[in-house]
Amino acid sequence: MLYREAGQFKASYAADQAIFPIAQDRIIMLLFLVAAFVIPPAFATTYWFNAILLPLLIYSMAALGLNILVGYCGQISLGTGAFMAVGAYSAYKLTTVFFPDLGLLFIFLMAGGVAAAVGVLFGLPSLRIKGFYLAVATLAAQFFLQWLFNKVGWFSNNNATGTIESPPRTIFGRIAEPGGTLEFLSFLNPMVSSPSASPANKYIFALALVAVMALVAKNLARGRVGRRWMAIRDMDIAAQLIGIRPLQTKLSAFATSSFYCGVAGAMLLFLYLNSAETLAFSIVESFNVLFMVIIGGLGSILGSLLGAGFIVLVPILLVNALPALGIDIDVATRRHIELMLFGGLMIFFLIVEPHGFARLWQISKEKLRLWPFPH
Repeated sequence: MLYREAGQFKASYAADQAIFPIAQDRIIMLLFLVAAFVIPPAFATTYWFNAILLPLLIYSMAALGLNILVGYCGQISLGTGAFMAVGAYSAYKLTTVFFPDLGLLFIFLMAGGVAAAVGVLFGLPSLRIKGFYLAVATLAAQFFLQWLFNKVGWFSNNNATGTIESPPRTIFGRIAEPGGTLEFLSFLNPMVSSPSASPANKYIFALALVAVMALVAKNLARGRVGRRWMAIRDMDIAAQLIGIRPLQTKLSAFATSSFYCGVAGAMLLFLYLNSAETLAFSIVESFNVLFMVIIGGLGSILGSLLGAGFIVLVPILLVNALPALGIDIDVATRRHIELMLFGGLMIFFLIVEPHGFARLWQISKEKLRLWPFPH
């Protein structure tokens, strides 16, 4: 029984409420983080960074945001792509017009704040409607914001093509350069936003940001705010009767979710695409992130990461699997086969475990605690 908690006693409330109460969990997580920060920068190729690792981290951030709203608070949303667009366009305007010397870390946080404000605005209908009616309202937000960014030239600095491009930026900006206020952080201030920036630097920055934001989301979900979200999700009338205010609770969920999605949209533009149009944040993106949350597991931080990994990695695996098996077909037919296989795998996994990969991981941990005994 290598994975057991016998003999691990809790002598304080802090130890009892730890995120990883079992020593094996803490060791595994520490080893995983060390490997994630060390191995890819040392051995991964440019293809691995640009095609696999960066999209995985970016969509993990978006899935975290949507899971807060859908999984923890029970508010259905189909406007994730729109809130990602708000973050991307806000970051673009902040870097090119308002704060040209500010670092990307602060730009991402400010863009997330703008997206949170927009999320609160479009979250107001949740006070009167819920379920599929709320989904339609967020779908309207998706189409309206996409139309707004496409038709109003101010958002793209009146670019004739409507394309926004990420300017070269470092993590902390000029304040961390020699002579700046935070000069001692100059060794942690590489260029991360430009086509010529090192993919390894982009990856490390994105990984650190996702790790910190996932930790924040986990603590929010375990705290007083998270309990209010889950009370509204389970039965809003009962939650209101025990003193929970639906107005503040639902809007806080929309704000937090939109903040995460806004940061993900800014990361998508500055760390991955480098240039984008409104089509990059279409309804397809909203459904992709929703599928990540459903497959990974509603109401689970780990499920968001696992679902993002499934959605990002499976299509790449299918693209490389067909040629490896000696099946030589044209690109269009291969694309249709990929979609059918991808949809079939999604249905299969949802039938096997409706609660997603997070529940499968939980069951595996329970069995490991009893191994080698069957019961």
